[in-house]
Order: sequence, then C-alpha cells, then structure tokens
Amino acid sequence: MSPETQKIVQYLNEAHASEVALVRVLQSQIAMTPRGSYRSGLETHLEETRDHARRVEERLGELGQGSNPLMAVIGAAESVIGQALALGKTPFDLLRGSGGEEKVLKNAKDASATEALEIATYTSIERLAKAVGDTETEKLAADIRADEEKMLARVLREIPKLTDAVVGADIEGEPSYDIATTGAGETVRDAAKATKRAARQARKVPGVAQAEGQIKGAVASADDLAIDRYDDLNADEIVPKLPSLSQVDLAKVDSYERRHENRTTVLDRVSALRGDEPWPGYDEQSASDITSALSDADDERLETVRKYERSHKDRTSVLRVAERELSRA
Repeated sequence: MSPETQKIVQYLNEAHASEVALVRVLQSQIAMTPRGSYRSGLETHLEETRDHARRVEERLGELGQGSNPLMAVIGAAESVIGQALALGKTPFDLLRGSGGEEKVLKNAKDASATEALEIATYTSIERLAKAVGDTETEKLAADIRADEEKMLARVLREIPKLTDAVVGADIEGEPSYDIATTGAGETVRDAAKATKRAARQARKVPGVAQAEGQIKGAVASADDLAIDRYDDLNADEIVPKLPSLSQVDLAKVDSYERRHENRTTVLDRVSALRGDEPWPGYDEQSASDITSALSDADDERLETVRKYERSHKDRTSVLRVAERELSRA
C-alpha cells in the first residue's frame, strides 16, 4: 500500500469510527426527543449516518485495507473506541438538564458541534483525495460532507424553537412534554448495558485497552479510578496497589497522575507494569476462565501468562495451573 493510500485509509478509518459512534448517539437522542420536526430530522440523519458508515467501509475495502494487517487493526481499534466512547456518553445525555426541554436543547447544541466536526473531517478527506488523485474518495467525501452541512443547517434552524420550549417549561412553568413518555428511561438502561458490551468488545483488539484507559484518564476524576481515595494517598501508599490493576486502569492512573501530582515514583511504577496482556481481553477474564484457556496453551503462552501474572494480579490459581502445564511439557 502506497504512502498516499495509507494516509487516505487512516482518514477514512477515523471517519468510519465517528459515523458508527454517531449512530449510537442519534439513537439515544431520538428516544428522548418528542415527535415533531426536530425528531424527524434526527431520524432522517440516523439513516444517512448508517449509509455513510456503509459507504466509507466499502471504500476502505476497495482501497485494500484488508491486505494490510496493521491498518486493519488500527481501523478496528478506532471503530470500537468510537463506539465505546459514544455509548459511555449516551446515558449522561439522557440525564442532563433540569427538564426534558432543556435536555433536548443541550443535545441539539452537541449535535451542532458534532456536525461541524464531521464537516471538517470530510473536507480534509476530500482535499487529501484530490491532492493524490483519488477521485472516488474525493466524490464520496464531498457527497457525505453535503449531507452533514444540510444536517447542521437543520439543527441550527431548530435551536430557537427548542430554546423557546425551555423558556416555557423552566421560566413560565408550562412544560411541553413529559420525558418519561419518550422511552428515554428504557434507553438509559439499554445504553448502560451496551456501554459495557462495547468496552469488552473493544478490549479484544490489541492495544485498545491501553488506549481506552488513556482517553478515560484524560477526563477522569479521582472517583473514577480503581484505587479508592486516590487523592488522599501518598506515592508510597499508591504504588503497592498498582500491580492488581488492569491495563485499562493503569492507563487511567497514568493519565490522571500526569494531570495532577505528576509523581515520578507512581509514574515509573505504572510504566513498568504497562504492556501487552498475554492475549487481548486477558485482564477482563476471571481466574477460572484463564486456567481453562491454559489447558491447551503452548510453552510460550504459558510462560507469558506466568510472567505477566507474577507482575500483576499474582493469582495463585492461575500460577499453579501455568506451572503445572509447563512441568508437563
């Protein structure tokens, strides 16, 4: 794959991840938006967004992403991270604001920002494709950009009406609808479950666990960390707790610590513990799941598990099975 094609594939992967994530966000917003012109616009754009994701994915296939394992992994990672982040945001979208009207308005303002980002994304793809002579990708980007521009204009037309609804509900005491009747409560529960599923799926891609943790840590509070009362502990109290953390949680601590105390002792220990799991998703598995998987593992896998386990959770049952299988080799 030429450098020009690699760069286009990179940008298309970013766009695809955004489209897939946006599908989830739109679904959540539709569920809590009362029937009317704005909801109709969201429903139309949901179908457009699904079509955008499909078309970008097809173009990636035509460019031969499947023939480049590294680019394929990067693309998969970006897509699943995008989904996980969008799903993680969804329940909060449904709970923000003082009333249903304000929740919808806040979501509309978010939608404006999202559409602006989509327009910028496809503008850059269109420009890049034109520069390298890829007319197919150039046309695809231009078509999708036009859809995003129409949606942004539509959202901006709706915002004054949505603001008027907030005035009526929160200032004049005349709410226009009951959020409970839109199905939002059910969406909150479904979205919360989907968040966990998406995160688990994401961690099956090599390197995604650490990337996920780094992203979450960039916006995390101390309460979001896996170590209780983190801000109340000194470095000597934190360091012994680090080996039991997953790669996701280690990355969160790393990002959080750098934003706050930036203590060398903590960061050095985190750095020493961070690395590839014996296999993608290892940290999410129970000891019994791991020991079952070791029954048909080769010597290299067994040794990797033993080394990783000793440095991290140090679970007796896992080490015992790994050592037993190694002794039989």
